Amino acid sequence: MLATIPSNPGTGWLIVGGWLSVLAALLHIACIFGGPEWYRFFGAGEGMTRAATRGDLRPTLITLAIATILLVWGAYAFSGAGLFPRLPLLRTGLVVITAIYLLRGLVFVPLHVWRPQHSDSFAIWSSLIVLAYGAAYAAGTFKAWRHLAP
Repeated sequence: MLATIPSNPGTGWLIVGGWLSVLAALLHIACIFGGPEWYRFFGAGEGMTRAATRGDLRPTLITLAIATILLVWGAYAFSGAGLFPRLPLLRTGLVVITAIYLLRGLVFVPLHVWRPQHSDSFAIWSSLIVLAYGAAYAAGTFKAWRHLAP
């Protein structure tokens, strides 16, 4: 059953944002199966990589929690696009998700200025990627705003 949200000018952007969130969730889940080298490659840090090497359950639980959050965020984007039933606090949820993605992408800039030794190619690329996610959610939410009203 489709949501009660009519097709709106933000639908395309929200669908893109939703699929980007789903892709990120799947990559997190792949890290669990890929093991310590995948954690390292995707920038989880040496602490998480060492814990995964030891067989510690913590990296798996943290990664599953992140993947779950990303899947919920994808569901909110799909709901805003009218593909899923209307989720609670849809407007608020999309604004918060957008803000988190944009802040995560933009926080790199002051951190790079403050501690440039921590700027590696992963930090730069992941920040740009997450900024693109936030831009898709922002464009979709902005364009769909009046259609998202309860």
